[in-house]
Amino acid sequence: MRSSLRRITRIYSLVEANAAERVDPDKAIYKGAIPSMLRTLDPHSNFYDPRDFRLLREEQNGHYFGVGMMVGSQDGKVIVIHPFSGSPAYRAGLRPGDVIQSVNGQNTEGLTLVQVVDRLKGPRGTRVKIAVTRDGSEQPLVFDIVRDEIVRRSVKNAFFLRPRVAYIHIETFNENTGREFEQALRKMNERELEGLVLDLRGNPGGLLSEGVAVADRFLRKGQPIVSHRGRTSPEKFYVATRNGAARDYPIVVLVDRLSASAAEIVAGALQDHDRAWILGENTFGKGLVQSQFPMPQDTALLLTTARYYTPSGRLIQRNYENISFFDYYSRKESETRNSRDVKSTDSGRVVYGGGGIEPDEKYSPPKLNRFQRRLLSKAAFFNFTSHYFGSREAKLARDWRPDEKTLDAFRDFLRKREIPFTEQEIQENLPFLKERLLLEMYTTAFSKEDADRLAVEIDPLTPGVPSTKGVL
Repeated sequence: MRSSLRRITRIYSLVEANAAERVDPDKAIYKGAIPSMLRTLDPHSNFYDPRDFRLLREEQNGHYFGVGMMVGSQDGKVIVIHPFSGSPAYRAGLRPGDVIQSVNGQNTEGLTLVQVVDRLKGPRGTRVKIAVTRDGSEQPLVFDIVRDEIVRRSVKNAFFLRPRVAYIHIETFNENTGREFEQALRKMNERELEGLVLDLRGNPGGLLSEGVAVADRFLRKGQPIVSHRGRTSPEKFYVATRNGAARDYPIVVLVDRLSASAAEIVAGALQDHDRAWILGENTFGKGLVQSQFPMPQDTALLLTTARYYTPSGRLIQRNYENISFFDYYSRKESETRNSRDVKSTDSGRVVYGGGGIEPDEKYSPPKLNRFQRRLLSKAAFFNFTSHYFGSREAKLARDWRPDEKTLDAFRDFLRKREIPFTEQEIQENLPFLKERLLLEMYTTAFSKEDADRLAVEIDPLTPGVPSTKGVL
């Protein structure tokens, strides 16, 4: 051990003394040596420098201080993806597609996305002046915004698909998820429910304790929810404490290949106890538990210290040996279920470990064709919407739908942007085009949250859920 550390120190000293360019110690250690060491262990152990650790805590806390908008990069420029509903940025009138030209007088040219984001954040009550260029406006638009607390709810949508059949989407599992989930069910008068669609699609997980809290709502007191054990950590069991079985309405859980970690804990617990019907794609397959170790200088180590197991004893972690991290995260390996890890649910149905949670009924969204991929790769719908509303008031009727006039304007936009298409491609993809235009334009005219709700209402999966196997 000591000899290895001496070798590392000697190598660093040689690099520092002889490298062609000056060595940044923080970058060499925080971004180089430590992450490289952790990558030899597993795909999920990670080291957080001060900024990354702050962002992790913000994500876990579910709030931060700033203007409240999602930003991204396009063609080397920082643009507004969408403001959060009700946020200072939303109230000020910032729109999707606005190009951020300066923040507090500092030009953003040459700044990275991270640097711009850091400048937008700040203490509550402080002012930030944001200048943007907008398609259709000759002069930059300047917004003087007072920063505020931005609450990032993990339960984004909760409404009725039809009378007494509720829909709840959990986007992530942060410190507030259990409480938000409880509030959503109470608001919808849970005692009157005849069915629940719990949407965990795209949920990357988060805090194990909050996943346990959600699963606890639907299981009998004493039923196991999850357990974990590791080389240096004793086995720990989490069991239901609330006797939620009295709420015996049927549940469908929607999952996809991005549902991971705590989302898989919920899906696995409800599947193993035959409490819910799992519908969708195989989930991500993350069965590793990370413990957080605070370090000096506001850094932290997230180290895999245990593996977790579903109530039946399944380990749903996908294989990560002898493959690159890129292949692991992009799911390029072909292995799915582990045929040596065979378990059964309470009723005796066979379930497997490895490869994530295998749904009770599989559904995969239709694959995009070449034309659809071309439009999305060029951000055609996003940029068209920004162009369309650039010189217009960002308003639509709630029942607005794209008509032939809108499609003609879209055709003209594609021609001006030199995005190739044929009329045959337009006609063959009309439903796809109208849906994408509808959701993008709803985001600008109303909010991203409104567009997300509309997406659920027109999703071919959610309206079809009630007929699935007679579950609802």
